[in-house]
Amino acid sequence: MNTKILFQSFILLLFCVAKTNAQEVLTLESAVKIALENNYEIKIATNNLDIEKTNVAIGNAGMLPKVTATIVDNNSVQNSSQTRQDGTQTELDNAKNNSLSYGVGLDWTIFDGMRMFARLDQLKELQKLGEAQLKLTLITKISDVHAAYYDLVQQQQQLIALDTTIVISNQRLTLAKNRFTIGKASKLEVLNAQVDLNTDQVAILRQKELYANSKILLNQILARDLKSDFKVIDAIAVDNQLLLPELTALAEKQNPQLEAQIINKKVAELELKQIKAGRYPTIKVNTGYNFSESQSSLGFVSQSASRGLNYGFSASLNIFDGFSQNRNEKIAKIQIENSKMTIEQQNLILHSQLATSYQTYLTNLELIALEGKNESIAKQNLSITLDKFRIGTITTLEFRTAQLNYVNAKVRYSNAQFLGKLSEIALRELAGNLNF
Repeated sequence: MNTKILFQSFILLLFCVAKTNAQEVLTLESAVKIALENNYEIKIATNNLDIEKTNVAIGNAGMLPKVTATIVDNNSVQNSSQTRQDGTQTELDNAKNNSLSYGVGLDWTIFDGMRMFARLDQLKELQKLGEAQLKLTLITKISDVHAAYYDLVQQQQQLIALDTTIVISNQRLTLAKNRFTIGKASKLEVLNAQVDLNTDQVAILRQKELYANSKILLNQILARDLKSDFKVIDAIAVDNQLLLPELTALAEKQNPQLEAQIINKKVAELELKQIKAGRYPTIKVNTGYNFSESQSSLGFVSQSASRGLNYGFSASLNIFDGFSQNRNEKIAKIQIENSKMTIEQQNLILHSQLATSYQTYLTNLELIALEGKNESIAKQNLSITLDKFRIGTITTLEFRTAQLNYVNAKVRYSNAQFLGKLSEIALRELAGNLNF
């Protein structure tokens, strides 16, 4: 009897192994690489950074001259009549008149109160802001990949635990049928074993459904075919060496949200510089080379032409603009003050999140150790109970209790590892050092 059960378990194991080997083994590193290549939010953030890089140009800051080519051609056909001072009159029907002018002109602002230099520096800071936002998007998406991946790992572990309990429940049903056949057990024992087996099969079906849906979610994050089938690794390794002071020091240097707020303050300061430039004069130089021709069928001059260089400069100074200059400067200073407070607020939020996440991390480490011990005890208890059940020294209820205790212990241990990994990921995300 035991040989038959062992053979059935071996066949089931071979089937599971063959099915598993047919699937792609998706490592975490591969998942991260796919996400970096395919994820739409990362692509959009990358394109936005390219826009900011393109905007960093001296021409965009107003430092370069503007060169314009123009051409104007006017024509007319009119019935004209002229009366001169001596009283003579001249009339002409369908008199043709035309004028043509064309040339190239240059306008260049050579001084605007240093506004153009402040503008260029602001464009550079906006590029840094785009880099911080891209980094935030990368860390957030990679954190999502880590969480979804390890969720699949712990669900896969739970499937293995449920597969184990199915094998045990099948053994129990076989034993009950054999004992009933030889008259050592009642029909009730067989029915109870069948009901418990059916309950275990329902549980594994639900778990398979959850596992399949979680695969779809991970494929969505990776922006690839939702039907792509794969399996994940079968272990969760939690780093238990993280220290709060080190994480805090890293977060203060490279947390992308805090970094973005610091850059926003610099952008506000440069905006104030540009506004203050309005108190200084603006000086422009201009030059050009123009050609002009005109013809008239009636008048003192029937044809004229000119060509040549023109040049000059202009200067303007804002003397009074309804106090707009003072008002704009005041608003810019308030925005700088708001930026300072936002940095302080973000810094406080960051330290708070680190402290709470680290406490959760420590708790999860203790739970992992405790649940690991419980899982080992439950496994040993199930082994002893199974031996006693085979020789008929314990009741069906006691055996089922030991079986459920083992499954629950396996699930709790898997969940503890998963939650511990999530807390580790959260801390690394806050510190800005989540590897990607």
